[in-house]
Amino acid sequence: MAVKGSWSPPPIPKSVVPKEAFDVGMPGTCGKIIFAKGDIEINAGRPSRKLVLINTGDRPIQIGAHYHLAECNRAMAFDREAAFGMRLDVPSGSAVRFEPGQSRKVQITGYAGLQVAYGMNNMTNGSLRSDIIKQQTMRRLRAEGFCFEGERFPVRKSPDAKYAKKAKAKPNEK
Repeated sequence: MAVKGSWSPPPIPKSVVPKEAFDVGMPGTCGKIIFAKGDIEINAGRPSRKLVLINTGDRPIQIGAHYHLAECNRAMAFDREAAFGMRLDVPSGSAVRFEPGQSRKVQITGYAGLQVAYGMNNMTNGSLRSDIIKQQTMRRLRAEGFCFEGERFPVRKSPDAKYAKKAKAKPNEK
């Protein structure tokens, strides 16, 4: 049984780094990134197409570079079937913003790698190469009220417009 207050931490060991450890590589460039000259073409060789997207809602919408486009905001009206398995063809970490009523022609590109989409709006949750999953996703998007090409999102009236009492005009008193 230990006596109260009898414990003390062990001694800190001395760090011994052999001198030859510093003779490897180029110490002046440790962690430095050297970029190649010229431009880098992103998504080279991947399937791509252009689509017109329209924000039919009453709020700005931003779509991120790696978001599965077919599942993006329900107020965006465009050909979602053509966008299935695609994302925006923009640099990683960036996004495209759509103001209310704004339309924009964007370039989109296919996913690489395993080509699966999980999460987001939980409409696909599976392989982007499967025709069955594509059909299921389109049914779910329509059932949940996502806009397709040529449709408009039903914009709700603001609570102020709906519930505010209308001020009665009073005659000017003189």
